[in-house]
Amino acid sequence: MKTLPLILVAAAALGSCATSSPEQLAEHASRDQAKLASLTAGKVAGAPMSCLSNWRSRDMVVVNENVVAFRDGRSRVYINNMNGPCLGLGPGRNALVTQTTGSSLCRGDIAQVFDNASRMNIGSCSFGDFVPYTMGS
Repeated sequence: MKTLPLILVAAAALGSCATSSPEQLAEHASRDQAKLASLTAGKVAGAPMSCLSNWRSRDMVVVNENVVAFRDGRSRVYINNMNGPCLGLGPGRNALVTQTTGSSLCRGDIAQVFDNASRMNIGSCSFGDFVPYTMGS
């Protein structure tokens, strides 16, 4: 079974917490790894896709500033490693807002990070490939 390299998740957590203690960094990395493992448990990675239909991109889960997931029922999830971090994005902290020109969310599409309290744009990033993880047979 293919899985996302946990080093990427750990690096994302480390990079997003520059002022945190080593213990906090390890806790964030562990939390991110657990969330990603939960999302992909029992699933096998498929070939990366450059676009994801809008109807499949409605149930987004933020893993950390570098990784977001889109759940498609219980049997499939799409993992996206953003092209560069979405600074300020984190579980429950801020919102990731996307604008699509067609019926799909695609690699290279820009996402903006909005502060939930002030409703201000605090950053942006772009999507990478969408890797489908589907329940194994």
